[in-house]
Amino acid sequence: MTRTMVLGLLKVNGPMSGYEIQQMMESSQTDMWAYVKPASIYHALKKMQVEGKVILEKVESTGLRTKSIFKITEKGEYELNQLLIDSFTKSSVVFPAHLYTALTFMENLNNEQILSSLETQKKEITRVYNSMKAGYEVKQKALGELPNNINFIFNNMYEQCELQLKTIEEIIRFIKGGK
Repeated sequence: MTRTMVLGLLKVNGPMSGYEIQQMMESSQTDMWAYVKPASIYHALKKMQVEGKVILEKVESTGLRTKSIFKITEKGEYELNQLLIDSFTKSSVVFPAHLYTALTFMENLNNEQILSSLETQKKEITRVYNSMKAGYEVKQKALGELPNNINFIFNNMYEQCELQLKTIEEIIRFIKGGK
C-alpha cells in the first residue's frame, strides 16, 4: 500500500518531500485506513529511487534542515497503474480477526470481562467513526462537493464501523441474556 500511496500522491500533487507526503496522508486521514507508517514512506522513496520509479528533483535547505523533493518518473507511473489495477482486482473484504478469535474462545473469560472489553472496543470504533465524520466535514468545507470516488471511500468506512458496532451490540445483548 505504501508504494501505491507514495506514487499516487506524487502523480496527483507533483514533486513532494517524504514529510509532505506524510502530512498529506495525515491531513486527509488516509493513514487511518492505508496503514502506512511514516518510516515506510522514506524507505519506499529510497527504494523506488534506486529502481528508477522516482527521481530526486532537488534538495531544499532551510537553516540546518534539508528536504529532498521527489518526482515520479514514467517508470513510476507505469508501476502506479499496475498497483491500482491489482488493488481493484483484489478482494477488499477484511474480517475482524481479533473479534472472531475472541468469540471462538470466549468461554475462557467471564461475562464481565467480555462486556468490559466489548465496551472498550465500542468506544474505539465510535472514536474512529466520529473522527472520520469530522474529517469528511473538514474536507467538504475546504473543497465543496467532493468527488464520487472520495464519497465511496467515506461511505464504505462509515458502513464498516456501523456494521461492527451493530455486531458488538448483538454480542452484548446475547451475553446479558437477551436474544
